[in-house]
Amino acid sequence: MTSQALLKQLYDTPETDIIEQIKSLKAELGDQVLILGHHYQREEVFAFADVSGDSLKLAQKAAETDAPYIIFCGVHFMAETADILTSDEQTVILPDLAAGCSMADMADDEQVQRCWDELATVINPDECVTPVTYINSTAALKSFCGEHGGIVCTSGNARRIMEWSWSNREKILFFPDQHLGENTAVAMGIPDEQMIIWDPELPLGGNTPEAVENATLILWKGFCSVHQLFKPEHADTMRKNHAGIEILAHPECSREVCETADFIGSTEMIIKHVAAAPTGASFAIATELNLVNRLRLQFPDKPVWFLSPMVCMCSTMFRTDPQHLCAALTSIKNGEISHQISVPKQQQRWAKLSLERMLNLG
Repeated sequence: MTSQALLKQLYDTPETDIIEQIKSLKAELGDQVLILGHHYQREEVFAFADVSGDSLKLAQKAAETDAPYIIFCGVHFMAETADILTSDEQTVILPDLAAGCSMADMADDEQVQRCWDELATVINPDECVTPVTYINSTAALKSFCGEHGGIVCTSGNARRIMEWSWSNREKILFFPDQHLGENTAVAMGIPDEQMIIWDPELPLGGNTPEAVENATLILWKGFCSVHQLFKPEHADTMRKNHAGIEILAHPECSREVCETADFIGSTEMIIKHVAAAPTGASFAIATELNLVNRLRLQFPDKPVWFLSPMVCMCSTMFRTDPQHLCAALTSIKNGEISHQISVPKQQQRWAKLSLERMLNLG
C-alpha cells in the first residue's frame, strides 16, 4: 500500500482507533524506534514522544541514540539535523513532508552565497566574518557555515555561540532570524551602531560599504511567522488587566516585544521558569500556542495566559497529526519506509562540523 493510500485509509478511521493503533505499534516496535517531539506539536502527537524538547535538546538526543529508526515530530530542518548527526545505518522519518518552516525558507544557500560574495567586495569575509546560522535553517546553510568556519546556534545557546564567534573573528553574519540575533546582542550590550540589517533583495543588503566595515553584527532580514504576531501593546493590556503578571517572551519575538518582557528565553527556559515559580504566580507568554496551552494544563496552580488575543500557532508544526504518526510507524513495521529524510553526502560533512562545534560548546 502506498503512503497516500494508507493515509486516506487512516483519515477514514476514527481518531480514537488511530490512537490505539499508535500505542500498539509503538509497543511492538519497542527500542527499534525513537520518537522525538518538539514542544510545538499538538498534544495528541506530543503524548507519544519518547523525548520532548526544543531544537537543541532534540539535536543532542538524535546524536546520542542508537535506535535504527527516528521519527521526528517536528519540521523539515529538524529532521535534517537528526539525519546529519546520526549514522548511515539509522533512518530518520518526518511523518509529514510538508511540515516546513517559513523562517528557514527566508534564507537559502544561493542567497547566502551571494551575500558572502557581496561582502567580499568590501571586506574579506573568510578572515573577519563568522557565519552563524540559527538551527531553524536548511542543511545547506549549516554546511555553508561549517565550510566557512562558522557554527549553528539555538535560541537557548545563542549568547554562548556569539561569544565564541566574536572570539574568532571581528564580525558575525547571523541568519535567518533577525530578532534572535538582535535580542541576544542587545542583552550582551552591543550598541545599535554596530548592528546592520541585511536585506537579501537589495544590493549589499541595503547597506553602504562604510556600514559593512563598521558593523560587528550583520543581521539577516528574516523572522518567525508565529512570533512576529506578538505586539508590545499585548503586554500593556495584560499588565492592566492582571496585576503582578509576569511577561515571558521567546527571543524570536521582536525587540520591541522583548523590551516589554520580564523574562526572555527559549522554550526550555520558559518551561523551567514557570515550573520553578511559586504557587499563584501568573504569566502571559509570547510563544507558540500549543506550548502555552500545555503549560496551562501542567501548572493549574499558576495562572497562564497567551499574550496575544490572536491565535499564534505554528501551522506547519500542526501538520503532524496522529494519522501521519501512525502511518510512519506502520511503514517501519511493514518494511516499506516512506518520508525518509536524507541529507546529501556533500552537505553532511560540513553541516555536521558546524553542528558539532555548537554541541561541543555545551
